[in-house]
Amino acid sequence: MFTGIVEELGEIVRSTETGDDSALVAIRGPLVTSDARHGDSIAVNGVCLTVVDVDGGVFTADVMGETLRRTALGALRPGDPVNLERAAALNSRLGGHLVQGHVDGVGEIVAREPAAQWETVRFRLPAGLARYVVEKGSITVDGVSLTVAEVGDDWFSVGLIPTTLKLTALGTKRIGDPVNLEVDVLAKYVERLLGGRSAGGAR
Repeated sequence: MFTGIVEELGEIVRSTETGDDSALVAIRGPLVTSDARHGDSIAVNGVCLTVVDVDGGVFTADVMGETLRRTALGALRPGDPVNLERAAALNSRLGGHLVQGHVDGVGEIVAREPAAQWETVRFRLPAGLARYVVEKGSITVDGVSLTVAEVGDDWFSVGLIPTTLKLTALGTKRIGDPVNLEVDVLAKYVERLLGGRSAGGAR
């Protein structure tokens, strides 16, 4: 479990195909690797990955083909910046919201509107996710916990403050770039519970 508060702006070092529809990815992150061990979880652009090895501030993780196909990790290349966050401890503050590190879909940046102190960014929503996104609700974009400013049938927008623009990879993303999206898991649980209740009432 994560909080969507990025700890470090890391960098993709290399990605090596392992020959069976998967890859071994090496990521530089001196802060998140300072206490990392084999088997620990680190979110990379919002995707929960398991640490295989740590060497000199660089950790490696196995990425299955399913993950490469269903997230934007497959589009990353050596030198690309990535948002990194270690798994939350039970005694830590919840600065963002509950984030699982399980990507629900890949969105796309469709517009960026700079302002004096912040920037408004609009994203395209994959089909089926709009019902989980509400104005002033939470959403995770590339591992960053953000508050939804506006939402439409197939898009939503957020406001990025200077800190977010400077300290996360969202500051350098361009129009057309893919992003990992994770909707608020509470919305999915509520939908499931209400659906079950309706079915029970019908019986």
